[in-house]
Amino acid sequence: MSESQIVEAAAPPRPAEDDGLPVGRRRLALTALYSALVLVVVDGAVVNVALPTIGQALRVGSAASVAVATSYQLAVVISLLPFAALGESIGPRRVFVAGAALFIAASGLCAASPTLAVLIAARFLQGLGGGAIMALAAMLLRFTMPKDRLAHAIGWNAVAVALAGAAGPSVGALILSVASWPWLFAVNLPIGALALAAARALPAVPGSGHRVDAVSAAVSAGLFTLFFVGAGRIAEEPLLGSGLILAAALCLIGLIRRERGHAAPLVPIDLFTERAFRRTVLASGATFCAQMMSGIALPFHLQRALGANVLSTGLYMSAWPIAIVASASFSGRLAGRAPASVLCAVGTSVLALALLLSGLAPTAAGVAPILALMALAGLGFGVFQPANNRLLLLSAPKARSGAAGGVQATTRLVGQTFGATMMTALFQLAPGDVAPRLGLVAAAGFALTAAIIGAVNARHVE
Repeated sequence: MSESQIVEAAAPPRPAEDDGLPVGRRRLALTALYSALVLVVVDGAVVNVALPTIGQALRVGSAASVAVATSYQLAVVISLLPFAALGESIGPRRVFVAGAALFIAASGLCAASPTLAVLIAARFLQGLGGGAIMALAAMLLRFTMPKDRLAHAIGWNAVAVALAGAAGPSVGALILSVASWPWLFAVNLPIGALALAAARALPAVPGSGHRVDAVSAAVSAGLFTLFFVGAGRIAEEPLLGSGLILAAALCLIGLIRRERGHAAPLVPIDLFTERAFRRTVLASGATFCAQMMSGIALPFHLQRALGANVLSTGLYMSAWPIAIVASASFSGRLAGRAPASVLCAVGTSVLALALLLSGLAPTAAGVAPILALMALAGLGFGVFQPANNRLLLLSAPKARSGAAGGVQATTRLVGQTFGATMMTALFQLAPGDVAPRLGLVAAAGFALTAAIIGAVNARHVE
């Protein structure tokens, strides 16, 4: 199936629906989508830098305080596919608004938490709200924008998510420099209120009425819980971690067997029958694995091998997100001139080359080559991400955009988790000054894998 055929297959039965929302209402809808998404992504990263402060304030140890971060991430992951299915069933705007309201209310509860247990519970609720937002944002964006502006909007959406994730630690540090830790969550309230107010402009897409299987949703939650807990334990306790991951795989097999034949399965088996969709998901997972590996390896490499201090490392690392912003100025225009699969292959090839050279660059050359290569990696990632998201969303029928968006977000988190697990293993197996270099080279391998997938896609869609 060619990319043009994919777009045609994804098109709705009535051409008028391709016009999207009127311009004024469209701007409000985009305000709701972008502000809510940025809140969710920033909140996933902003707390990490504050964990020592929170632990000291609540008089708990470092290990216990980490649950403040992991409870949020786990809630997001286990809720993505169920909320995507629910949004398709009863309408994406209803689920998105409910998720935003839950996220805001839980933010207030986080800010007022008197104990660690309350904070962990509030963070879990916050993650559930964030999962609803992330699961339905792509579907709502597809119905908000006219077809000829969709690629541009997807590009800016990818830029916003990437920047929010990269800026999270800096935002957290800035807030802590002028206020106490509860303000990390209190600042969500006015921004969340803006998103809720603007959400009235979101398209009222009717639901399909398909029933969401509660048993499948529970198995899905167990699957991701087992996988993420297993991935976190595999380096320290290989047998336990491997056993949990194996149990997650068995849950996946059982879930697929249970869902086979459903018109709108929770795990979108119907979408994975399309080769372009399968390849795009694999490329996305490999690229986010490379991003996470390099994001962990680079600070260690800069500080241990090149002698940079913490502040300098943060400034050097900003080259990547700045390059992503720079790529946004032309990636949208490229999307209208070149097939998305070609852009995916080119972007990940550039990313692979930059990461490989970063891992092989001699330390005697100093920081300057690494800084340039990080900017080059950011450009490659910035070209890949919008094109890949566009191809993934348009590989699915418009009515299944919720499922496609859920898969998109889930793939990002699974890829990042796998990348973090890989780096943990490398730090345990290799000397401290060698592991970051190996991580960068391995990350280049994953990026190259995504490039090969993009090239295969390009060959089959031309």
